[in-house]
Amino acid sequence: MLDLADLAVLVEAMERGSLSAAGRRLGITPLVASRRLASREAEVGVRLVHRTTRSLSLTPEGEAFLPHAEAILAHAEDARAAVSGGQEGAGGLLRVAASVPFGRKVLTPMLGRFLDDHPRVSVELLLGDLVVDIAAQGVDVAIRFGELRDSTLVARRLSDNPRGLYAAPAYLAQRAAPMAVAELRDHECLALPTTRMWTFDRKGTIVRQAVGGRFAADSVEALHQAGVQGLGIVQLSAWNVRDDVTAGRLAEIRLTDGVVPDQGIWAVLPTRRLIPRKVHLFLDALSAHLASSP
Repeated sequence: MLDLADLAVLVEAMERGSLSAAGRRLGITPLVASRRLASREAEVGVRLVHRTTRSLSLTPEGEAFLPHAEAILAHAEDARAAVSGGQEGAGGLLRVAASVPFGRKVLTPMLGRFLDDHPRVSVELLLGDLVVDIAAQGVDVAIRFGELRDSTLVARRLSDNPRGLYAAPAYLAQRAAPMAVAELRDHECLALPTTRMWTFDRKGTIVRQAVGGRFAADSVEALHQAGVQGLGIVQLSAWNVRDDVTAGRLAEIRLTDGVVPDQGIWAVLPTRRLIPRKVHLFLDALSAHLASSP
């Protein structure tokens, strides 16, 4: 009889490129993953995978076997979903990657309700401003902004993401707010060290404006704080500055000839196959939370 856990190791290992990555995705050690793959090979009586210290590759028998393994797991997932009674049946560790401010201001507040609704699910948040390799780190879903550059991943748009230019009243008291995109070249613009241009939408046409300033940081939160302290103009998402605008710590700057494009809030998945029910439930909960936010 084919063991689903053994099949999952094979499918995940080939999807992610290593037994270590497959183990992280499945919540098992590399040693256990290796043993399960060996058990599957012993069961079918042929070698399915060529293994070296650096890579995995399918044997001809493995190439023939893999589509059947994927189909068996997909049918098993469908069967579990069919009898799970809607909200029931979700369990296990859910790894979510996101930026620090989004994780702190959006994800953490909604996760309390999510965990209450699904007591068999546990969540691990991986927060950072750098884009992580979700397949290598065993991440179930990553939250990103803007267009997906890696064509091997799967993206689902969750919500709009209005963005704008903001500055502290103290900064605007010293220097008149810019009225046009070109005037930004004469201002202190707070940006990432690698950012030399800001992009704007001018009635459907994309325009770029060179920006610079005396302060830069590789952290969105640091740029945000610098803006609050009056060091210059910062480009941020509306959800990230709502409290600061309400409290008067930041003011929005509206230009007459361009707006900051809406990049959208996206969920990025490592594959469209074998998506666990816990991921579907998390994305539904997050989408509802974003839709209900001001």
